[in-house]
Amino acid sequence: MSETVRLMERSEQKTQDTWKMEDMFETDALWEESCQQIKERMPNLMEFQGRLSESAAVLFQAVKERDVIGQQLERIYVYANQKLHEDTRRSVYQDFAARADSLMVKFDSACAYFEPEILAISEEKLQQFFEEESGLLEYRQMFANLLRQKEHILPKEIEELLSKTREFSDTAGDVFSMFNNADVRFGTIKDEDGQEIELTHGRYGKMMESKNREVRKTAMEVCYQPYQNYENTLAALYQANAKRDSFYAKVRNFGSAREASLSGSNIPVSVYDNLIEAVHEALPVFYRYVALRKRLLKVDELHMYDVYAPLVDQDEQKIDFEQAKQMVKEGLQPLGEDYIELLEKGFSERWIDVYENQGKRSGAYSWGSYGVHPYVLLNYNESLNHVFTLAHEMGHALHSWYSDQNQTYVNAGYRLFVAEVASTCNEALLIQDMLKKTEDRKQKAYLINYFLEQFKSTLFRQTMFAEFEKLTHDMVDAGEPLNTEVLKSVYRNLNEKYFGPDMVIDAQIEMEWARIPHFYNSFYVYQYATGFSAAMALSSRILKEGEPAVKDYKKFLSGGCSMYPIELLRVAGVDMEKPEPVKEALAVFENFVEQMEELTAE
Repeated sequence: MSETVRLMERSEQKTQDTWKMEDMFETDALWEESCQQIKERMPNLMEFQGRLSESAAVLFQAVKERDVIGQQLERIYVYANQKLHEDTRRSVYQDFAARADSLMVKFDSACAYFEPEILAISEEKLQQFFEEESGLLEYRQMFANLLRQKEHILPKEIEELLSKTREFSDTAGDVFSMFNNADVRFGTIKDEDGQEIELTHGRYGKMMESKNREVRKTAMEVCYQPYQNYENTLAALYQANAKRDSFYAKVRNFGSAREASLSGSNIPVSVYDNLIEAVHEALPVFYRYVALRKRLLKVDELHMYDVYAPLVDQDEQKIDFEQAKQMVKEGLQPLGEDYIELLEKGFSERWIDVYENQGKRSGAYSWGSYGVHPYVLLNYNESLNHVFTLAHEMGHALHSWYSDQNQTYVNAGYRLFVAEVASTCNEALLIQDMLKKTEDRKQKAYLINYFLEQFKSTLFRQTMFAEFEKLTHDMVDAGEPLNTEVLKSVYRNLNEKYFGPDMVIDAQIEMEWARIPHFYNSFYVYQYATGFSAAMALSSRILKEGEPAVKDYKKFLSGGCSMYPIELLRVAGVDMEKPEPVKEALAVFENFVEQMEELTAE
């Protein structure tokens, strides 16, 4: 009898395959010291309460003090959570994360008077302050953004009260994260070789790409069983999170939770609606892709567990991490030598936590704090998909690097709306490089299929997620309940709309909403689709125009939040207030569908 393939423990990871958290805090003891320093320094903020309009010098001292404390606290918070993500079962880092969160709440409470007091200063007086104190000029964008949202900022006492609710307002997301990362167990399944393996978040994606249909079917059934077992609990968590969003939106005088979420980056709600509308118009082309998938897989019925199966019969290529890094470096050559040097720096200086282990947070992300290099979490599994994940996350990381190097702390953190642009641009450049290097018909079909998969999962699927969030939050705003049956029904209907008549919607997929972590960061996912569209336009311009386009692109990367996101993208040559970028991306999708149809014609 074959032995079950066991997932390694954190202690079994090789040092070179883990991120170097010592660059943030050399020891846990230093983290503790930093926490103590913050506690001792936090009262300094109260010395400025009631005085922000006193003079330009006082206002500058206050915002500077807030930045110094905020920057140190950010490092404390990121370190605690990234250490927790290494193994979410470790109680010491559960405690660190909870304490960091508590410090954040205290900081927000101590700063609650800032916005109301600044808003009480007349614009004329504020302009006079800019003229008297040049140091305030770096805060001009922050003040402009604050004044823009004046009607949504509440009196000091209410702002202070709301800041204290943060300690429990993220409870639904925290509970879901603990369930999804630390507690849920899927059991074992047999892989293509008949070997019994433990199914994990990281391995599930690989199983869904298996050539063996029975493996895919079993993996989906086994994966969704825990979510079905706890469907009422998970529905209650989702509803609680949506109710939280609705509460804060109403308290702050927004028309909806969606409007409130988009307001922070000054994104018109029409951008969100235009995305959904453009994708709806293109669904007939997506149905062609679904029909193509059904034909190439040679199945009588196409099921949801067939969505990720490879369409081109090619031996599964195992790509070790060293190969993956080389492929990414070659694909990103159009971005210039300085970009490649930074990429190599990240690879060689342990910015990346590479492999999956027991208790490690699922998925992939890039994160970090100002003043320290960015970090990347992976669960690398040697698939082509994960090579692109590496390119994607390093796109995030280098976006952060450029912003941090060129902006002060207050202007460095780029907005969510542009967060997926650099990462997806990297993927687009990599796929074009790989397509350019092959004349083999079968290999070309394989790569085009991969690109089609990116469109499916990023532009179509994330837009479907965005529409699900819109529908469910609208229901909550209207006072309608979100129980299990309602959520399953809404999700099923959307799958039927997006996948069309050639897809069998399996019962398990009705619970997919219950395993999407991003739904606890509401109205985030639409930005994957808009970012993907912008990235398609930018990558095309870089490949066509070369250095001038790269120069504009790096201005965008270096912009942080010194401008509104839509303005920053215009600097790089893309206008997201118009439907053209999304429609252009969808036209590229149609072109690749046509190429795939021709390459695979019988």
